[in-house]
Amino acid sequence: MTFAGWAEIILVLAAVVAVAWPLGDFIAAVLNGRHTFLTPLLAPVEKSLYAMTSVDPAEEHDAPAYTFSMLVFGFLCFLALYAIQRCQAFLPFNPLSRPAVAPDLAFNTAISFITNANWQAFAGETTMSHFTQMAGLTTHNFLDSAVAIAMAFGLMRAFVRHEAATIGNFWVDLTRATLYVLLPLSCVVALLFVALGAPQTLLGAIDATTLEGAKQSIAIGPVAGQEAIKLLGNNGGGFFNANSAHPFENADVLTNMLQNWSQLVLPTALVFAFGRAVGDARQGLALLAAMALIFLASLLMLYTAETAGNPLLTALGLDPASGNLEGKDLRFGQAGAALFAVSTTGTGTGAANATFDSLTPLGGLVPMFNLLAGCIAPGGVGSGLYSLLLLAVITVFLAGLMVGRTPEYLGKKIEAREMRLALLALLIQPTLALGFAAVAANLPTALASLGNAGPHGLSEILYAYASTAADNGSAFGGLAANTPWYNVSTGIALLLGRFAHVIPPLVMAGGLAAKKRAKASAGTFPTHGPLFVLLLLGVVLIITLLQFFPAIALGPLAEHFVAASGRTF
Repeated sequence: MTFAGWAEIILVLAAVVAVAWPLGDFIAAVLNGRHTFLTPLLAPVEKSLYAMTSVDPAEEHDAPAYTFSMLVFGFLCFLALYAIQRCQAFLPFNPLSRPAVAPDLAFNTAISFITNANWQAFAGETTMSHFTQMAGLTTHNFLDSAVAIAMAFGLMRAFVRHEAATIGNFWVDLTRATLYVLLPLSCVVALLFVALGAPQTLLGAIDATTLEGAKQSIAIGPVAGQEAIKLLGNNGGGFFNANSAHPFENADVLTNMLQNWSQLVLPTALVFAFGRAVGDARQGLALLAAMALIFLASLLMLYTAETAGNPLLTALGLDPASGNLEGKDLRFGQAGAALFAVSTTGTGTGAANATFDSLTPLGGLVPMFNLLAGCIAPGGVGSGLYSLLLLAVITVFLAGLMVGRTPEYLGKKIEAREMRLALLALLIQPTLALGFAAVAANLPTALASLGNAGPHGLSEILYAYASTAADNGSAFGGLAANTPWYNVSTGIALLLGRFAHVIPPLVMAGGLAAKKRAKASAGTFPTHGPLFVLLLLGVVLIITLLQFFPAIALGPLAEHFVAASGRTF
């Protein structure tokens, strides 16, 4: 670890907080229909969209109608993206004549890009046409992120309102999140990427002459536009197979810092927006403190593990001073790679500027833990916030049991119904991740895709299903995932990991909105202080470790002790 490395990390995190605070106020104003500095410019566009789609912005939905609208929209998006991939050979902007995408891969990719995961079992530059990249993948990067923001605000309103039958209008929330938040931010960041060297063109490729005199065709395209929303929306799907390790996506230290900032700024801003929406900034700061402690602990562990080097290579006489450089780009260094890995798995992004398959066992444990914990530090755009709110509900319930009082969160009593729904939502991911991993670990077809044997091979399988069930989309890198088994099974994990996970919070929102708001009393457990933060962290650790510790012990921990003894598989 170096001073320059820590300085880079501190600078990025400081820039995130500096922008996220006012941005959170702006998001809260937008989603609650208040006037902002963009209202004079964008309000006419918003009204035109409502007129074209016959949406009445004054009409609100109850929880079932809000949920149904979200599911219908997701289904229509799936059909559209699947059709674009299957028909891309006949569609415009296909300069390299890409053929239709195979049915199982198109199924997997369509689900992946409507669930904010962007799990990629394909190389973008050799599989997708420019039209598919722009009209299919990039468009859904905006829409799926806007849906997640809408879901978070639906749950927020449930805590704010009392004796109410509605939680907002899904179509209005979707429109405002896209029009006022995601589009303006993406335009600014895309222009910055262009200024820093990212291509933005409809050309298919350029020809170059190598040092040996040979001719090479280098794929290019509308990279900068997709890159911006890929990161800001916590989507993660790269235009190129190498993702953020590709120089056209991520040229140098400056672009790497911008990429890290872009991943973190909106999830952090939404926590500030939560504090503003519920009328108590301390509530948002308490959640942010819990997120920050998990994030910083993960970063310290990963940075330490990677800079310590690989014991197997050290035993062979390699100088460990530079740490473990396998699978990393020297342009970014250990600090840039460590910050990116923690950011991409602590959020729902899933992008990568290094190969996780090449991390040390303890280094690889960190992104895996972030996935198993549900990508809550600071969380995916929208999805991380409502996942953490579920954990907060469980925390206050446990605190109420400890002191013998009825638990409350933000003035709403947490009763058996809320607990059942919260636990149901939180059991979805471990059921999917462990269930599919168990089947794959015993299926010859699935095992044939492994790049490694032993504990590391188990980590590859577990990571794939943890990533898809958590709607993250990152991969260890050693798994050949473009097979019928993995395309279908991870597609199911993606689908249920998003929609089965979000339905219980929305059902809970309907019940909470209808409740009366209880006044705080001497027996009310405060949810904005250090004790609540510590209890929340305890709940996160206990739930994650109890569910996943056996799998972690057989994977990265076993690999660590085997490597420390000087043996390999």
